Amino acid sequence: MSKRDLKKYLASLPKEELEEQLLAMYEKFAEVKTYYNFVFNPKEDKLEQEAKLKISTEYFPPRGKRPKLRRGTAQKYIKHFLSLGVDPIVVSDVMLYNLETAQKYTAKKEVSYDSFYKSMFNSYKQVVDYVAANGLTHDYKTRIEAVYKEAMRQHWDNRKEFERVYDNFE
Repeated sequence: MSKRDLKKYLASLPKEELEEQLLAMYEKFAEVKTYYNFVFNPKEDKLEQEAKLKISTEYFPPRGKRPKLRRGTAQKYIKHFLSLGVDPIVVSDVMLYNLETAQKYTAKKEVSYDSFYKSMFNSYKQVVDYVAANGLTHDYKTRIEAVYKEAMRQHWDNRKEFERVYDNFE
């Protein structure tokens, strides 16, 4: 069904029937419930802290467990934030926090597989593009530069790619 057809259908419904359909979707689909819960009670700071805690435990788990180093954990939160329409400042902060936490980990213990560095580069490119697209360059330039410089300092294999992205960012 196209958006136009949906608008036409919704306009033809009596108000009571429309309300019933919305309530049914709220009960049946978790995404709808999550969306409305966020719209009417947008606790962005709580969501941000939850995401940061989960990201930090990926690299520094409690009680000596083995770190998992999964980029997907942060990506899941970022995608969720984008779907809810969370403030771009919060999204950018979480994106950068993920990179900064990964770099704190690699400063203490080297990661030997290329896929980790490739995924960190993808995260870096994503945050640079996102910050630029949302007009937040001035707010995040220092942190983006710090991530780039840390990749250089740690001699990441793909540091030239970081450099290329950073040079285009300026």
